[in-house]
Amino acid sequence: MQIYKIINSASQKLKNNNIHSCRLDSEILLSKVLNKKRQDLLLNSNYKVSLQLIKNFNRLLNRRLSKEPIAYILKEKEFWSKDFFVNNNTLIPRPETELMVEKIVKIYNNKNIFFLDIGTGSGCIILSILSELNKSRAIGIDISSKAIQIAKQNSIKHGLTTNAKFFRKSLNQIYGYKFDLIVSNPPYIRKIDLKNLDDDIKKYEPRSALDGGNDGLDVIKKVIYKSKSILKINGLLALEIGNEQYKKVSKILKRNKFKIKFLICDYQENVRCVLSTLKS
Repeated sequence: MQIYKIINSASQKLKNNNIHSCRLDSEILLSKVLNKKRQDLLLNSNYKVSLQLIKNFNRLLNRRLSKEPIAYILKEKEFWSKDFFVNNNTLIPRPETELMVEKIVKIYNNKNIFFLDIGTGSGCIILSILSELNKSRAIGIDISSKAIQIAKQNSIKHGLTTNAKFFRKSLNQIYGYKFDLIVSNPPYIRKIDLKNLDDDIKKYEPRSALDGGNDGLDVIKKVIYKSKSILKINGLLALEIGNEQYKKVSKILKRNKFKIKFLICDYQENVRCVLSTLKS
């Protein structure tokens, strides 16, 4: 069967299953099977694909039809112009998180800092920052040993094993440090809202990285409270938060001696990241 026929057929199946990125997903999966770039498929759309490769493609397609995210099928996701290993033990990196990385890199440009990434997951945040601030050092922690394995794998892939160290630890186990920066993309979805998430998310992404408790703020509060004892005075706390959580989070920060310095909005103009400094 020719490339264009395979893509058209697969796109229609995905569309019938309410997957809106149907054509893009079909092209990405076929690119993976054929080990070619997407543009090469489009330029060679009459190329005939062997029966065995079509079988391989259909195996991946069936996973996508079950709503498994493309990133988990391919075991990789691009973030900060780099490919990161991911699997269902880690959250899939989101484009809006890059906005937080971008701001941090601008703030600390050409500086040598020591920072902590809480709930590091795939390590995409800590490793992206270190790739720009290459004289800095950082620690990434996560309560999932499998996530830590992925983060370590990514640090090797991107040549940052000297700068970044990863540990399976809870926040309560971190003491005796004073960091210039603490960054975290914690769970912030209200428990009651988890059932309303898209199947791609609720069926496949790790619940522990999504569930923020009854008000969505359980882990955010813990990060703020703990940061007071392990952040340098005037050190920066960068928190990614959920949509419409800014007012509540800002009150918690102010009660705990933090001064809000910067707000970062997503592409829909919702406040999604708060950067604050610890006052003396």
